[in-house]
Amino acid sequence: MKQKIVIKVCMPCEKSRSRAKALAAGADGVISMEITGDGKDRLEVVGDGIDAVRLASCLRRKIGHAEILQVEEVKDKKPEEEKKKPDEPTAQPGAVHSPPQGYYYYQHHHHPPPPLMVVCEESDNCSIM
Repeated sequence: MKQKIVIKVCMPCEKSRSRAKALAAGADGVISMEITGDGKDRLEVVGDGIDAVRLASCLRRKIGHAEILQVEEVKDKKPEEEKKKPDEPTAQPGAVHSPPQGYYYYQHHHHPPPPLMVVCEESDNCSIM
């Protein structure tokens, strides 16, 4: 599910804005982000399967006050594209078409981070060794 999240973040300088964008870019599922608002105090993040609460708490820890203002589902604009397709000429039966030259399709998969591991080093009080 593609969604748009708007978070109000206390970003008084350009350095804090760039840090907020870097933190948002590191979140799983983020497609795009943008600083909006009159005071440039809103971070608008668009992505697939983003945890808004986790993102806001991360921004609170690293930047300062952060408040979730809006979370909404984004509808794809595929129906408009489908209406345009009938205008294109249809392929003849038996014709073989190759993909256009110069077009490469890459897919980047975001993998969840590995689970946190706690290492507990216990001192060995064995007097023999």
